[in-house]
Amino acid sequence: MRHIHGSIEVICGSMFSGKTDELIRRLVRATIAKQNVQVFKPAIDVRYAVEKVTSHTGSNFDAIPVVNSAEILEKLDADTTVVGIDEAQFYDPEIVQVVQELASRGIRVLAAGLDMDFKGEPFGPMPILMSLAEDVAKLHAICMVCGNEASRTQRLVNGKPARYDDPVVIVGASEMYEARCREHHEVPH
Repeated sequence: MRHIHGSIEVICGSMFSGKTDELIRRLVRATIAKQNVQVFKPAIDVRYAVEKVTSHTGSNFDAIPVVNSAEILEKLDADTTVVGIDEAQFYDPEIVQVVQELASRGIRVLAAGLDMDFKGEPFGPMPILMSLAEDVAKLHAICMVCGNEASRTQRLVNGKPARYDDPVVIVGASEMYEARCREHHEVPH
């Protein structure tokens, strides 16, 4: 069933905040509603399974790995009505135009990703996607230091906070990252 109006929904937050679980929950609901769903993920994300979007809790959904955002349009089925995009922060800047085009075609677009990098700065195309979205859900994790709500991702190198000038993109999970609150998030210069 084609949507009357396309839309953009962004699910964002720090690592371990449940972004992919929420994306999968919305995709499952769309499938139950007999909508035609396609999911895309960056080819660089090979943490769990190449052709699945997988959360840290183990839930998953079939996905098509793509090298760049233009491939989403190339691999889109004609009858697709809902598009899921995981790890949206890793896409090239053209993801903004791709998402806008999909929504213009009447497709519901669900994009999940980190809103901030390990430095606590806006991450890739996420700020633009958030500003263009009809709906933004910002999820929180639990700070691994104090147990309060966490909105930031702490990268660790040998158990110590990564330095500001370290590379922004390093794909990893709990062995390299922790959720932290503002007070306990550290980025040495």
